[in-house]
Amino acid sequence: MLLAVIRREGVDVPALCEHEAIEPCGSCRLCMVEITKKEWDGWKNHVTSCLYPVEDGLIVSTHTDQVMEIRKTILDLYMARCPGSEVIQKMAEEYGIYKTSYITVPDADNCIMCYACTRICEVLGKSAIAAVERGHRKVIAPPFGDVPPDCIGCLSCAHICPTDVIKWNDEDGTRTIWKKNFELITCKECGKNIISREFADYIIEKREVPAEYFETCDDCKRAEVARKMGSLVTRAKEVSL
Repeated sequence: MLLAVIRREGVDVPALCEHEAIEPCGSCRLCMVEITKKEWDGWKNHVTSCLYPVEDGLIVSTHTDQVMEIRKTILDLYMARCPGSEVIQKMAEEYGIYKTSYITVPDADNCIMCYACTRICEVLGKSAIAAVERGHRKVIAPPFGDVPPDCIGCLSCAHICPTDVIKWNDEDGTRTIWKKNFELITCKECGKNIISREFADYIIEKREVPAEYFETCDDCKRAEVARKMGSLVTRAKEVSL
């Protein structure tokens, strides 16, 4: 898609809903660019670059006056919808917007409805959360707003969220997200929390990873590899001497 080529060339084009782990959907609209061709006789169009495929002879403009105005309008609207989001505020300031010209949404939760969280959950085959209600009342939530039975506590939704809306907490060996509690597996070497047991069971089943893999954390695994490599180097030096 155009966005991949634009970024490959080092051109700065904003995008909030785009992530390499999920298919593009163009919901944030910030990656809008202007396209034309010589044979179009001056006709131009504005498209979301994350969804528009590369074509031979396509002329792409990323920072025309019209494109910049489109992005400013979108960020202005986001400032009204997400007044407490530091991510939105920073992006808006880069485009010269320090205060929204629209009415601020009361009790806003800073969700931009990009659906990155629901899309990554769907990729995992769980679909534990979805968009519910309509219009300005639309929110991301589990079924009936209750504890989601299919959630495995993997935190993929929280980590992919561009505005850090989805809150979670790890405390005393328990992870809490979407009002659901999960038992955490702890490293047998250092006691650090690794992942939820439900997520480990999912990986064991879907990726055929042995259960023993989750007995130690990544840091302890790297430390063990370092010790083994150090031992091999020491032995090699002793042999050479």
